[in-house]
Amino acid sequence: MPSRLAIFCEVVLAILLPPLGVCLRHGCCTTEFFICLILTILGYIPGIIYALYAILFIDRDKYRNTGDYYEVA
Repeated sequence: MPSRLAIFCEVVLAILLPPLGVCLRHGCCTTEFFICLILTILGYIPGIIYALYAILFIDRDKYRNTGDYYEVA
């Protein structure tokens, strides 16, 4: 579980540069990052909304990478 300060920094980055905030939270080669990147290219506001959703509501610790696929922990 990330600290409150880390979440605050990710939220500020998500407002300024949405893909960067998602990248710090979920990684660069994840589905969340690419969705946020596409939404930001199509429109800045949808990118911000999805970035905030991805940072605040999607739990990255719920999924474990076990090789080629993700397994629910």
